Amino acid sequence: MNKSLLLTLLLAGPAAAASNDHDLRRATVQIHFVASSPDYTQPWQPGRQTSGTGSGVIVEGRRILTNGHVVANAAYLSVRKAGDVKKYPARVAFVGHDGETAILTVDDASFFEGTIAAKLGGVPFQRDKVAVYGYPVGGTDLSVTEGIVSRVGVTGYVHSSRGLLAIQTDAAINPGNSGGPVFQEGRLVGIAFQHSAGAQNIGYAVPMPIIQRFLKDIRDGRYDGIPDLGIWWQGTENEGLRKSLGLAGDNSGVLVTKVAYGSSAWGHLKEGDALVKLDGVKIGDDGTIPFRDDERIDYSDIVSRRQVGETLDAVVARDGREQVVKVQLKPSIDLVPGPRYDAKPSYLIVGGLVFMP
Repeated sequence: MNKSLLLTLLLAGPAAAASNDHDLRRATVQIHFVASSPDYTQPWQPGRQTSGTGSGVIVEGRRILTNGHVVANAAYLSVRKAGDVKKYPARVAFVGHDGETAILTVDDASFFEGTIAAKLGGVPFQRDKVAVYGYPVGGTDLSVTEGIVSRVGVTGYVHSSRGLLAIQTDAAINPGNSGGPVFQEGRLVGIAFQHSAGAQNIGYAVPMPIIQRFLKDIRDGRYDGIPDLGIWWQGTENEGLRKSLGLAGDNSGVLVTKVAYGSSAWGHLKEGDALVKLDGVKIGDDGTIPFRDDERIDYSDIVSRRQVGETLDAVVARDGREQVVKVQLKPSIDLVPGPRYDAKPSYLIVGGLVFMP
């Protein structure tokens, strides 16, 4: 081989990698927030102000993608690019607290000069290498940590108390990383949002299916939320229970034990039904569905990837025979509402007593 050609090939790799890293760094931003959470003991006055920082990533359309909890109850927001000292005022365009996603905008167009929107990727596999960019505690400059994907599955989102698809990684994710991009081979595969305080090297990122669902949801100018089926269920590993439900042979499913009033399943599914399939996907006795290769995840992922108003076909075993029922998806409905953000509590004072929902 020609020596000059060999030298060119050897130099091309590091140069391309450096250029790619520069683009990723310029797509990552630091978010400064001042928030005022409601005071539920004295709802007539605002709560104490707090301040802090988070991270975000520039995506197509001169928008900044970050976590819902970074902007929750925010009174003031500003953003800063890597390598810059100037902070630019920002505002929330859309927020999905249930899926830990939010979009910020910056009115000053000069903020986006020299930046390149992150390219969207897919869902990484186990042992794939990922890099987490952001501004965690311990310094003021951009931080990059690397690790591998430990697993991909449905996990509890602390901010919203919803169980949704998430990427688990051993890359260091610390306070301040929230909303920061997780890259795989130069493409955005998620945004960091929480870590496990009771374990070592367990961090989580919101994956692209949840992010893309959010971006699709807001195309009409409003956010409708992540739908929920609205049932409680029990596994059917017990052979006697399976026979009583008519789940013979290799047939499987879960027992519906309760249906939430006004939910997606209300009026369509009943207590005592065996939910066998959802959207054509067979549900296992433990409530899981096939994901990739030998991976399995909770069946709720089928619902959480869809939009409010869409219709799913559910196959149930009822009264000894299978039948198909159509379920129109609605937002999550809880008897006792979960965490609320960006809203002042309502109250009523009667004779010196303060009543609240």
